Amino acid sequence: MRFPQISRSLRQLSTYLFAIALGVLLTVSTLQVLPSQAEPAPTVTALDTSNLIAQRQSPASAAIGSTSFVTAAVNRVGSAVVRIDTERTITRRADPFFEDPFFRRFFGDSLPQQMPSEQLRGLGSGFIIDKSGLVLTNAHVVDKADKVTVRLKDGRTFEGKVQGIDEVTDLAVVKINAGNDLPVAPLGSSNNVQVGDWAIAVGNPLGFDNTVTLGIISTLKRSSAQVGISDKRLDFIQTDAAINPGNSGGPLLNGQGEVIGINTAIRPDAMGIGFAIPIDKAKAIAAQLQRDGKVAHPYLGVQMLTLTPDLAKQNNTDPNSPIQIPEINGVFVMRVVPNSPAASAGIRRGDVILQVDGKAITSAEQLQNVVEDSRLGQILQVKVQRGNQTQQISVRTAELQNAS
Repeated sequence: MRFPQISRSLRQLSTYLFAIALGVLLTVSTLQVLPSQAEPAPTVTALDTSNLIAQRQSPASAAIGSTSFVTAAVNRVGSAVVRIDTERTITRRADPFFEDPFFRRFFGDSLPQQMPSEQLRGLGSGFIIDKSGLVLTNAHVVDKADKVTVRLKDGRTFEGKVQGIDEVTDLAVVKINAGNDLPVAPLGSSNNVQVGDWAIAVGNPLGFDNTVTLGIISTLKRSSAQVGISDKRLDFIQTDAAINPGNSGGPLLNGQGEVIGINTAIRPDAMGIGFAIPIDKAKAIAAQLQRDGKVAHPYLGVQMLTLTPDLAKQNNTDPNSPIQIPEINGVFVMRVVPNSPAASAGIRRGDVILQVDGKAITSAEQLQNVVEDSRLGQILQVKVQRGNQTQQISVRTAELQNAS
């Protein structure tokens, strides 16, 4: 009875072995037919693993997760950023009561002979642009200062001499004598700046020395008129990097640690809105200030407003409007400065400037830039509309004497 059972078990075992052999054969044949799909995965070394991780990391998380680029940028320029302390002595005007001869005879020497003076102190920032000791800052930081003290990050202090001030662009150059071992801030190009780029502000806000803030470039070519500084001729870089009083004159850096702007102004009624002078503009002005001590700016002598058909229509439909304005695009002349080039040429209040030297003018900022880029004494052909007629007026530019 056992022999049949053993025979049946052997047959089952043989069946199992045949199935296994058949499976191996089919697998081997498949590998031979599809070799590209059967190749083993490449061995990943430690170096390869780090590369794979780096490739999977998004640019945003890489920038946020590491502050090395900010540290490197600040280390590159930080030692060239300076603090500027200023002192100015003012004497208050005497009361006319004390100047009256009658009261002087009556009170004699008991009346004060001279009003007491007062010391005003200011604080700003700047950065060294040349090993000889040239410091670039804002004009409003050092304007009318009797004493300027420049303090380096390493603690050294030097008396500064103002070499030149340009109120129109709010730039100034200060010279210190400290040998030729001074650190110099690397200057970039503001023409290469794009909205969304990193922006790093360095300076001494509110007296807190060597402060660094980080943000982005919010917009470019924000005109001084839009910012609310009508007496300047600038197109600012706008940033949300924190800028506070005391930051004025300090550098605005890109992610590589190059100076792309000079921190200048803030909006007191807003947060996260600061403005910087483009460094390309500052380079040209600084060279003139170093050479001549001032910058000559041409002007026409008109107060102007950007005119659009909608604005003109609103004015014309107002029954109380004293003047009817052409419903066109151009620059409306609100006032002509007496004894100015515009007044001498015959431009009148109410004129609409349409073209300058054949180029269409559609905004007050555009007209200002055209005049700023002209030469002193250059004759500009200005096309204006006066009422229903157009006229061609030749205006010879002159030097702007007082920015205010």
